[in-house]
Amino acid sequence: LFIEDQLRTDRGVPDLLSANYTFVNERLAEHYGIRDVYGSRFRRVELTDGQRGGLLGQGSILTITSYPNRTSPVLRGKWLLENILGTPPPPPPPDVPALKDKGANGQRQSVRQRLEEHRQNPVCATCHSQMDPLGFALEHFDAVGGWRTEDDGRTPVDAGGALPSGDKFDGLTGLRALLLTRREQFVSTVTERLLGFAVGRGVEYYDRPAVRTILRDAAASDYRWSAIILGVVRSTPFQMRRTES
Repeated sequence: LFIEDQLRTDRGVPDLLSANYTFVNERLAEHYGIRDVYGSRFRRVELTDGQRGGLLGQGSILTITSYPNRTSPVLRGKWLLENILGTPPPPPPPDVPALKDKGANGQRQSVRQRLEEHRQNPVCATCHSQMDPLGFALEHFDAVGGWRTEDDGRTPVDAGGALPSGDKFDGLTGLRALLLTRREQFVSTVTERLLGFAVGRGVEYYDRPAVRTILRDAAASDYRWSAIILGVVRSTPFQMRRTES
């Protein structure tokens, strides 16, 4: 419903991240902490608390980027790199050890503490320095996307992060603001995915000029869906695609 509404109202693609509304029924509204929604019918609701909004506040994405029993800043950070920024990290090296539940003093550690220890390995730090901060920004959401202020009911959630570039952010609000400063990068990722679906194959290096042309032409309309889709249809890769006879 959210994506359909974005398409029907012809919003700009960056609004996938910044939209201040979502669609819920009574059960989902209760999960999100939204009042005065009753019945099984999904309806549009405005979000005013700043905790949710756009794709990154939806329980669906927050759940599939978690483990069954806990959140995973690594999975969430990896998902953001791949699907929002279009810069997937390399595959992990073989035999990566699992995160330890307890530290050297025998005390249970938070996910942040365990990952900090994990990053002490230089081989692991290269990728985790990119993934982990992005994932930490979503730590206010538990493994099924419910809002929380404490990790495991004890440690206050620390949703702050900083990238190797020096960019700092705190929570979903800060992360969203950072991503919107790189909105062309996000729109490029969406355009590449749409072009790949349209031509029925992966986007290759020789498709890059077509992607750049689509982005350049769509910028005048603030990257509206209509401009991106028409750009894909008019592109050389789509016009010259081959089908089996």
